[in-house]
Amino acid sequence: MSAGSNLRSADQFLCSVCLDVFTDPVSIPCGHNFCKTCITHFWDDNVLYKCPICQETFYTRPQLKVNTLFREMFSEFRREAQQKSSSSSSEQQAAEPGEVPCDVCTGTRLKALKSCLVCLASYCETHLEPHLTMSGLKRHQLVEPVENLEDRICTKHDKPLELFCKTDQTCVCMLCSVLDHKNHEFVPLREEYEGKKADLEKTEAEIQQMIQKRRLKIQEIRASLKISNDAADREKAEGVQVFTDLKESVERRLKEFVKEMEDKQKTAEKQAEDFINDLEQEICELKKRSSEVEQLSRSEDHLHLLQRFSSLEDAPPTKNWTEVRVHPPSYEGTVVRAVDQLEKNLREKMEKLFEAELRRIQLYEAYVTLDPDTASPWLILSYDRKQVYLGDVKKNLPDNPERFSYCVCVLGKQSFSSGRFYFEVQVKGKTEWTLGVARESVNRKGQITLSPQNGYWTVWMRDGDVFEANVGPSVHLHLSSPEKVGVFVDYEGGLVSFHDVDAAALIYSFTGCSFGEELHPFFSPEPNHGGKNSAPLIICPVNQTV
Repeated sequence: MSAGSNLRSADQFLCSVCLDVFTDPVSIPCGHNFCKTCITHFWDDNVLYKCPICQETFYTRPQLKVNTLFREMFSEFRREAQQKSSSSSSEQQAAEPGEVPCDVCTGTRLKALKSCLVCLASYCETHLEPHLTMSGLKRHQLVEPVENLEDRICTKHDKPLELFCKTDQTCVCMLCSVLDHKNHEFVPLREEYEGKKADLEKTEAEIQQMIQKRRLKIQEIRASLKISNDAADREKAEGVQVFTDLKESVERRLKEFVKEMEDKQKTAEKQAEDFINDLEQEICELKKRSSEVEQLSRSEDHLHLLQRFSSLEDAPPTKNWTEVRVHPPSYEGTVVRAVDQLEKNLREKMEKLFEAELRRIQLYEAYVTLDPDTASPWLILSYDRKQVYLGDVKKNLPDNPERFSYCVCVLGKQSFSSGRFYFEVQVKGKTEWTLGVARESVNRKGQITLSPQNGYWTVWMRDGDVFEANVGPSVHLHLSSPEKVGVFVDYEGGLVSFHDVDAAALIYSFTGCSFGEELHPFFSPEPNHGGKNSAPLIICPVNQTV
């Protein structure tokens, strides 16, 4: 018998419901055959009695009788099919964990090749054959093997989910589109699938782009961290060297101080020892003469005493010790002089350190100009926006929100919200001035109070020789009148420092600052005081040859 004939005979022996060889075959009025149990369960689950193959409807439930002749033929065919299935299953692969198994296999369940959305079952190669050969089953929708096939069936109408309701954004069956989703917009699942797949690909591309940006940010942060660590290592090495030098200087000065004290002590001891030796020598001579005098004075022989008395040696020469004193060396002021010399050495080292620090921060020079929109109406700005001084007449300017209305102040045009920046201002010839930085949002109307709490980090000079840091309350500063002041800001480091440029000396530092927004350079030339303070504040280019 040919292979085609075998396939046709196989089609005839398989129930279209269970897809297995008929068990207790029965015929219904339309002429199609089913297992008695399969057709019974099928009708039990439906209100209408219809044929699963041709869909013919019967208004009364047909009486079912088993065809005994067919049953014997189908039983024989089942035995042959099972033998064939056993021989072929040995060549097929058993389902591994995570793979979809065949729902028909008994015993060892083979790996499914396809899943049927109509039958709600998955089939291995052997049990899939009817769907590939039987005309009625060929119309069933086969997909790649999937689990939980019941999720692909409408729970309300027991039909495959074939449409997508764009109105409700849900998958529906054909009956849903007619009964429950009237006048809604529908598209086939494949069409919506393609659209959603395109959206997912776009989303995936965006996610990958976000991942790439974050990887670049990680590289940037690591690079910044390396720069920070390198800078910290350099600063630490310089600090260790500086403190080592200071320690050696202190130890050296201590040795000099101790040696000076020991030398003075040794000199005093030598002088005292010399005096003592001389005194002991004189005492020895005097004792010898005393012994001779005492011996002669005991003599009862008049002639002998007179003869010996004239022969006594003259008294040995002695020093007049009345005015002789051992004067302890003066130690007063030795420690003070030693510390003063140490302080001088330390000051020289500190000056060199400040010079190096100033050169380093001068590398962060920023281009700064004055912002006329923020300037008080009393102020006059130069054409290049680099100089400011107080005028004699209040100008008629619009009172815009940025402008200082009462205090004679002006901000820099440039703002800074990260990194480090530095600028220098000439204050030569002035008796009063205020310099620093201010937040973007500071109050500019009416009387203002300069303090970090109000967004200002400033120092000022008053009366030509009074210097204060406006910490709130103010901190008095001891320094000579500078001619040029440098202002340095480390935004992330929370630092604002002021420097006497010519002396390469630190004036004051605000530390631990929290800025939170953009910063602007801040300038106030202060009142003229009858011309005594008429010199302008001048933003200067940085001269890095200090």
